[in-house]
Amino acid sequence: MRNLKELSNQDILVSPSLLAADFGRLAEEVKRIADAGADMLHLDVMDGIFVPNISFGIPVIASLRKISGLLFDTHLMIAHPARYAEAFAKAGADHLTFHLESGDPAEEVISAIRAAGCTVGISLKPATPAEAVFPYLDKVDMVLIMTVEPGFGGQKFMQDMMPKVRAVREEIRKRGLTVHVQVDGGIQEGNALLCRDSGSNILVAGTSVFRAPDAAEAIAGLKK
Repeated sequence: MRNLKELSNQDILVSPSLLAADFGRLAEEVKRIADAGADMLHLDVMDGIFVPNISFGIPVIASLRKISGLLFDTHLMIAHPARYAEAFAKAGADHLTFHLESGDPAEEVISAIRAAGCTVGISLKPATPAEAVFPYLDKVDMVLIMTVEPGFGGQKFMQDMMPKVRAVREEIRKRGLTVHVQVDGGIQEGNALLCRDSGSNILVAGTSVFRAPDAAEAIAGLKK
């Protein structure tokens, strides 16, 4: 199992979102993105309940695990993440991020993910304040700030989420923690610097990487 804790939270990391890939050529797409320099692969799991869309689930992740050595950064946009943590871990997920707004108590989900052997992330929807995640900062490895409403790829970046990113990063610094801060939604080279300067060190980028003429150039641009 690949370990998010081994990656520095001072470095800019890129996690391309599989949601923007060509689903008819997933194995090739994952290999292409790995060769292009992706630090991890972002897997958006949607159940059609927590968010109004359905993407893919455990069988797809298990299939991709057989052909990829990338760290699987799995974003559970589902109503009951605690129920499925073990199954996703067995399928090959290395890291599981769940939404604080899901139907399961946060402490219960964190325990289930830890028991399954994965690192833990908590995600906040745009309307959820930064302070909501503060009680859990010493229990998780990553905080994901959504910069679009979760559920669909290709949306416009919400710049007004940057104060939330700064607030979370400042609290992490204040406590001396080594927690990653990830942003997801509309991320591209034009706003990557703003995200970094606001305190994010992991950039989720779907369309701007998978659909770029040159994926390696796109990833390098985000890191630059």
